[in-house]
Amino acid sequence: MYASTILVALLGATSGVFAAPAWPQVHSDLANTVGHEAVSDYFNLLARKVDLAKLLKFAAPNCDVSKAQIPTLSTNPLPTPAQGLVVKHVAVGRGTQNYTCSGTDPNAAPTLVGAVATLFNASCVAASYPDLLHALPRLALQFDLPYSASTEEKMGPTNLLVSGKHFFTNATTPFFNLDTARAKIGEAPCSKLNSVNAPADAPKGRQGEAAVGWLRLGANKDATGNLQQVYRVETAGGSAPATCKGLPASFEVQYAAEYWFYAS
Repeated sequence: MYASTILVALLGATSGVFAAPAWPQVHSDLANTVGHEAVSDYFNLLARKVDLAKLLKFAAPNCDVSKAQIPTLSTNPLPTPAQGLVVKHVAVGRGTQNYTCSGTDPNAAPTLVGAVATLFNASCVAASYPDLLHALPRLALQFDLPYSASTEEKMGPTNLLVSGKHFFTNATTPFFNLDTARAKIGEAPCSKLNSVNAPADAPKGRQGEAAVGWLRLGANKDATGNLQQVYRVETAGGSAPATCKGLPASFEVQYAAEYWFYAS
């Protein structure tokens, strides 16, 4: 099997990718230059990868995610993973950042109260095609990907399958459930260890929202699957407006990101 076959199987590089899938649909508000560019840029890159793989007859990648390299910022980077930890799983998360406004002060900043996201298995892409991986959050943001309990959906026009769910158990505890019928990777309630701003050129959200920050999370003692740390990087969208003026008591902002899971 050649690399070109793997690319087609994983990432949907077929002639029918724009043929109005039953799930999901391109978001109706994104029939604009930004949305078109995001989708076009991704498939142009994918097509170049497929053509090169066919020309050079690359062997299929081994998808060893433990050798994948997490992206870092050139200035003010997040701390590196703790010594002895290895990458166990990489996912693209697609969902919403959730906020509230008190209603008493329209000039107050919205309060982040959590997030929900579907996690799509991108481990093989991370191991073999990191440039394609980093294009996926921007791509995912162009599609309506409703959060649900199902694990059978695919991420937009790709063939990336659900590997888990992300939600908050309370206002300060992000939780990742990576146990599905396909694989038991583990569960991880987490605490925030570090955060940095996303790069200035990070993809903006559907309404021009800035990208949420990059995070390093530490898994709590109840985590399973030897999961120890979780990184959120390569974020797209998700930030709230500066003030609550004109906003409802609670609202959501669409976002996408890469999540890197490290285990001992």
